[in-house]
Amino acid sequence: MGHTLILDTSRPHESMDAYVAEPAGTPRGGIVVIQEIFGVNAHVRSVADRFAEEGYVAIAPSLFDPVEKGVELGYDQEGMQKGLKMIAELGLLRPTQDVGIAAALIADRYKVKVGSVGYCWGGTVAMLAGFRLGLPSASYYGARNVPFLTEPAKANVIFHFGERDHSIPPDMVEKHRELKPEMDTWVYPADHGFNRDVGPSYDEPSAKLAMERTLAFFARELAPQG
Repeated sequence: MGHTLILDTSRPHESMDAYVAEPAGTPRGGIVVIQEIFGVNAHVRSVADRFAEEGYVAIAPSLFDPVEKGVELGYDQEGMQKGLKMIAELGLLRPTQDVGIAAALIADRYKVKVGSVGYCWGGTVAMLAGFRLGLPSASYYGARNVPFLTEPAKANVIFHFGERDHSIPPDMVEKHRELKPEMDTWVYPADHGFNRDVGPSYDEPSAKLAMERTLAFFARELAPQG
């Protein structure tokens, strides 16, 4: 369903691959799919494909490319450690900017409104894309969200968390409701990574319900004006 294109980051001697999945008919919007710490691997591409099946142009930029090209990590300890090293080197500012570049390309090429969805580390990048770039966004289990919740938001964000996620305890989840009461914060009987259908943390009922809510959010937020 998808293909790869090259994004110009406008930084010297630097470009970025991006996986793009297109819907069968006229797109109802665009969505930037923001990776976990494991790169744009087969699972992330499948997430983009799923949004394309729902009628959206989905683009998954390889946000690790500025550090190392073509990173696709496994879900073992080695992959985890390398992924953590990559995000420590990247920070959050540059990936958020690159999400904006991907969104602008889709908006220009397909003439649609664009949002973002992100998971884990990408969940925080998605939240920042909503707050700072004005992209309506879905943030899944973003453990790094809390320090940024006091920022003004340029667009609406929907939050998804697992109640068994030890990296995001209940008080952190509650901060989202306290500091962004106008935004929906949902909690599921699941662990961190419950949307990832290739590992032990996958929880199908929670993933399905979160997807239903996310699709309803995008149907509302990305609907054409007028």
